[in-house]
Amino acid sequence: MNRILVILTIDTDTLPPDFPEILQREREVVAQWKKEGILEQLFLRPTRNGAVLLFKDIDEQQATELMTTLPFYPLRKSIEILPLIKDQEI
Repeated sequence: MNRILVILTIDTDTLPPDFPEILQREREVVAQWKKEGILEQLFLRPTRNGAVLLFKDIDEQQATELMTTLPFYPLRKSIEILPLIKDQEI
């Protein structure tokens, strides 16, 4: 089972006035991914400027496409998408 790690950083210096509504829509999208079984875990960053998402059973291109659908996507400062390979010996 493959995994894709995505590190999302948003630009907190230019948050729009409707940020609470955007956050709510973001949570709905992520909850749907979790329900569909493509998101294994979401971790919030302690700096409150982004999140780390762990996808499963999708490829890097699919992860890239999914990230563009997030309500936070227009607020992004950066997105890192890292395909992971499980060490079979551990």
